[in-house]
Amino acid sequence: MSDNVAVAATLEPTTALSVETVLSVHHWNEFLFSFTISRPASFRFRSGEFVMIGLQGDNGRPLLRAYSVASPAYADELEFLSIKVEDGPLTSRLQNIQPGDQVYLGRKPTGTLVTDALLPGKRLFMLSTGTGLAPFLSLARDPDVYNMFDQVTIVHCVRRVSDLAYDELLASQLEGDPLLEDDARAKFHYIPTVTREEFHTTGRINTLIEDGRLFQHPIEGEPKFDPATDRIMMCGSMALIKDLSAYFESIGFKEGSNAAPGDFVIERAFVG
Repeated sequence: MSDNVAVAATLEPTTALSVETVLSVHHWNEFLFSFTISRPASFRFRSGEFVMIGLQGDNGRPLLRAYSVASPAYADELEFLSIKVEDGPLTSRLQNIQPGDQVYLGRKPTGTLVTDALLPGKRLFMLSTGTGLAPFLSLARDPDVYNMFDQVTIVHCVRRVSDLAYDELLASQLEGDPLLEDDARAKFHYIPTVTREEFHTTGRINTLIEDGRLFQHPIEGEPKFDPATDRIMMCGSMALIKDLSAYFESIGFKEGSNAAPGDFVIERAFVG
């Protein structure tokens, strides 16, 4: 009862936070949900950035967490993907939100999972685990990304098949997207992989790279990563980012940032 009262509390905007209305909630399974909220007319972000989202804490102050924006930059509403943590200070309550409830939204999005932090290239690979998929949902629906790269690939690794949020949208090559032309959709590839259940592709991303399955049809070009042509974005578990960052650096890739673009980028502000 107390959770519901807290979620429904009337929030007051601050200089750093606006107050937005929950528009929809979708529960993918018992551990994963997504939600959309209203978007202020003044809110602008680059595809791949994150922003603070929150509720009022027990002490009356905003209780906030960083969330990547999953919706494309042109959308009228903002969408987010979240895990459910039973004893999590925020997510234990955020998972109970309903349409009409209020949430805090930070006024200043930021982040390094943006194309500005990458050098020009031919193939863009977005490697994700779990809710690390979120920023790539935004990037994959950005028409500018397809003007920059000949191929755009999302790899999403999860434990169970039911964890493959947005699987139908991605498997359809973003069918129905209002701004992506057919030639852009033809450049997009989606590789889902599952580690703990039977599926047509199984194994961690590291394994798919090592045995070459990541580069099988319809990926065009060399069946390996090349810093001359390939650009990498990574978001997800700390183990993924640590292991693959070391791997890419060992084969000649340089990490990029907003100030100094490079061959691969990670989100250093948080690991989701």
